[in-house]
Amino acid sequence: MPLTTGIVGLPNVGKSTLFNAITRAGAESANYPFCTIDPNVGVVDVPDERLQRIAEIVNPQRIIPTSFQFTDIAGLVKGASKGEGLGNQFLSHIREVDAIIHVVRCFEDDNITHVAGKVDPVSDIETINLELVMADLESVERRMDRVARAKKSGDKEAIQEHAVLEKLKKALAEGIPARQAGLDEEERERVKSLNLLTLKKVLYAANVGEEDVAQPDENPSVQQVKEFAAKEGAEVVTISAQLEAEIVELEGEERQQFLEDLGLESSGLDRLVAAAYRLLGLITYFTAGEKEVRAWTIRKGTKAPQAAGVIHSDFERGFIRAEVVAYEDLLQAGSMAQAREKGLLRSEGKEYVVNDGDIVHFRFNV
Repeated sequence: MPLTTGIVGLPNVGKSTLFNAITRAGAESANYPFCTIDPNVGVVDVPDERLQRIAEIVNPQRIIPTSFQFTDIAGLVKGASKGEGLGNQFLSHIREVDAIIHVVRCFEDDNITHVAGKVDPVSDIETINLELVMADLESVERRMDRVARAKKSGDKEAIQEHAVLEKLKKALAEGIPARQAGLDEEERERVKSLNLLTLKKVLYAANVGEEDVAQPDENPSVQQVKEFAAKEGAEVVTISAQLEAEIVELEGEERQQFLEDLGLESSGLDRLVAAAYRLLGLITYFTAGEKEVRAWTIRKGTKAPQAAGVIHSDFERGFIRAEVVAYEDLLQAGSMAQAREKGLLRSEGKEYVVNDGDIVHFRFNV
């Protein structure tokens, strides 16, 4: 599924370190601004303990998790909307992503230069937000000029679109992101083609030092980020990018023991991926057989034929029915055969909405 999340933030906040930990892709990371110029794209497996539990029941030849795409985008500086630094490149790259993970520096380190000379997470967030707002304002004004001509001729669509643009212009001119401008779904659809930067959903990643990872709420900077995010209903995930770079090198029991020693139930990366999933309204369903147990990503609310189409277009085109058992029901039954005997395996048609955790076998004919 071509859904992507862009990792953004000011230079030297830990974006590339975090990206490296997520993907093990080796994106360059160094202590100077604009180390990341071209966006690095990496794919990471989505952690899901249900996949292993299903595999223990089915005993397949292989296990295939679903994946998620992250894009590490160049650092942004004040004035980017006017072309300062790598502003134009940054803005073009961020337009291509579906949601934004905004990494905010919440750690002190004299060895890592901060572009503003001090750690001030709210100021950092506002710097980036302002640049995105200014870029969106320019896009809206250009569009208004074009729509105005059609509006004068009495074009109903142009009149309605112009009204939405005026609403957006007012909010943006006041420094308010488009996602907080009070647009309804119909209004959002009218300006969808503008691909506004501040209309994208945002998740804040508060990057802390190792000493704060177990008790992040004691870090004043983290509290500031949470208070800011609460105003726009955004989620905050606390993470130590440097620590995650160490955790990702460990496996199995060694990894689990390391997390326990830190007082953590799961890694920051696992929590970040889960939060990004929620942000985009994604869920996971599974297919299970002797050859493989596999996880698949779909949007919440997807009907069975479209869910089948994620596997192959022929599955959707020739869809007949879906044989479905819920994850908890499979665990209770202990096997697919027992699930069938107990009536837990259901036959569903084209209108069935696939649920998170469903194990599905699609019947189709092309």
